[in-house]
Amino acid sequence: MMKSSNSALYLLSCLTVLLLLPVPSLSADPDQLQDFCVADLNAPISINGFPCKPASKVSANDFFFDLSKEGVTNTSNLNFSITPANVLTFPAVNTLGIAMNRVDYGPGGLNPPHSHPRASESGVIIKGRVLVGFVTTQNVYYSKVLKPGEIFVIPRGLVHFQKNVGKGKALAYTSFNSHLPGAVILATTIFGSQPSMPNEVLTQAFQVDDSVINTIKSKFSS
Repeated sequence: MMKSSNSALYLLSCLTVLLLLPVPSLSADPDQLQDFCVADLNAPISINGFPCKPASKVSANDFFFDLSKEGVTNTSNLNFSITPANVLTFPAVNTLGIAMNRVDYGPGGLNPPHSHPRASESGVIIKGRVLVGFVTTQNVYYSKVLKPGEIFVIPRGLVHFQKNVGKGKALAYTSFNSHLPGAVILATTIFGSQPSMPNEVLTQAFQVDDSVINTIKSKFSS
C-alpha cells in the first residue's frame, strides 16, 4: 500500500514539473542562444532560419533599419504599400522573434484579407483613419475604425485586413513575434497560384460557374 502511494506521489510530482516547464510551442520563434545572430542571407546551407554571420563581419549598421520613407502606393488598384523589416531585409532580427512593417495607404487603400501563419500582429495608426478587421475560426467578424495613436492586435493565423477610410493618406506601423511571419494573401493564393488550383475545386467551393472562376483568375495571372 505504501509503495502504491509513493508511486502515485511520484507521478503527481512529475506531472506538476511538466506543467510548470516552458512550452516551446507557445513562442513563434525559438529563443536565441547568443547575444545576436545577424543572418547570413548568402550562406550555402538552408536551415529553419538563417546561419549567423561571423561576428568579425558584423558592424553597427547591421543593427539599424530605416522605416521613415513613405512607400509608393499607386502601383496597383489596392493603393497601398508595405515596407518590411523582417529577417530578409533586416538580418539583425534573425532568431530574435521580432519583425516590423511600415504600411502606407493611399486614399481608399486596402491591405487585402490575409493571414500570418507564423506570428500574431500588433499595430499602431500614425496618420489617417483605418478600418481594421479580422475573422475568427468561429466565423465571427470583429472590426473598428482606428485613429492616430490607437492600436490593434490580430491573433496568429486569423484572416484580417486594413482599409483606409479617411479622406487622405494613412500610415501604420505593425509588429510581429516572428522574424519572418509570412503572409497568405487569400485572393492571390486561391486564384493566382502556380500551377493553378483546379476550377472544379473552386467552382464547387464558391458555388459559382466556371466562367466566374476564369474571370477572377485572369485578374491574378502573372
